[in-house]
Parts: sequence; structure tokens; C-alpha cells
Amino acid sequence: MSEADLGALFVTLRLAFATTIILLLIGTPLAWWLSRTRSRAKPVIEALVALPLILPPTVLGFYLLLLLSPARFPGSLIYDLTGYSLAFTFSGLVIGSVLYSMPFVIQPLQNAFSGVRQETLEVAATLGASPVDAFRSVVLPMVRSAYITAAILGFAHTVGEFGVVLMIGGSIPGETQVLSIAIYDHVESLEYAQAHTISGILFLVSFILLFLVYTGKRKSGMMRL
Repeated sequence: MSEADLGALFVTLRLAFATTIILLLIGTPLAWWLSRTRSRAKPVIEALVALPLILPPTVLGFYLLLLLSPARFPGSLIYDLTGYSLAFTFSGLVIGSVLYSMPFVIQPLQNAFSGVRQETLEVAATLGASPVDAFRSVVLPMVRSAYITAAILGFAHTVGEFGVVLMIGGSIPGETQVLSIAIYDHVESLEYAQAHTISGILFLVSFILLFLVYTGKRKSGMMRL
């Protein structure tokens, strides 16, 4: 791999780690709320969360580019307050990746939380546990495998992103150029050997991550039996 490709690898890993951590932090309370609420707004929120599963990534990337641009709100407000434009920056990539990878983290957590019986929480409450204590000491150990699955899927999906990151970040070496874009640039330049190397690495990494997910699910199912 060339120096530019190594830079793209660093940007990709940095983006994937940042996106996964942010999604786990904001996805936990949202997934918990979706698993317990009876609000009429629930189908709307679920549809918004799942939208990236069927929405073309270039569509999401296009509208995010408009919103993050200094020419339009809220990008104009951010620029006026900070003098900083989020379009074609790493921070803009993080925002786009968080939105695009959201269902891959929130849905596994929501499904796991839905399996926690209300009686379990009531027993914890009778023993003096606050809602936060019950969640930390009772719920989290029960859904540990779901967190592993959510983290792996969120990380892997971010690594494989193309349309969203291309629209928001372009291909700035060392700043917004990720591995998927580096492959595209190599193919455009007829550098098939370099594209093959990066593609092979991503193929292998994707397979390993999915293998870990399905292995974890199998072990979790055997433990429940």
C-alpha cells in the first residue's frame, strides 16, 4: 500500500471508531425508549432510524451536504458561530456516518432490550435498585452479546461506506479520503493492482467481522438453551 492508501486506512479506522462509539452512546437510550414506549411517535422514529437501509446513500449525502454547507441553515449558523464549515471535513464525515450506520447499531440493541421482561425490572426495583442501577447491573449483562453485535455491525458498515462519505467529504487525502474512495480513485486511474489490494483487505476484514457476529449469536443461543 502506498503512503496515500495508508492515510486512507487511518482515516477509515478513525471514522469507524468514532462513529461506533457515538452510535453506542446515543443509540442506547434511543433503543431502550423504542423497546419500552407505547407512544404514537414510535413508528415514525423507527422509520427514520431504518431509513438508511433503503435510502440511496447519495440521497442522504446530498441533503447532508446542503445542510452542512455554509450557504444554508444550519451550516450557515455553525459557520457564523465558529468560522468552521462541516462540509468536506472529517467532522462532516462523522455526522454522515452516524446517520447512515444508525440502524445497524440501534436495531440490534432495540431487539435485545425488547427481550428484557418487565418483571425482571420490577424485581430489581423491589430490591432497592434505581432505574439506572437496574439498567447497569441487570439489563446490560443480559444484552452484552447485542452490544458486541451492534458495535461490529456499526464498525463494519462505516468501513464500507462510499456514497455518503463521497458526497459529504469528497476525496481529500489525509482528511476525508477513506479506503472505499481510494479504491474508486485507483480504478479511475486504471491502477487495478492497488485497487485489488485494498479491495482484498476490505473483503477479508468484512468476512471476519461478520463471522464474529454469527459466531457470537450462535454461542449466545447455546447459552440460552
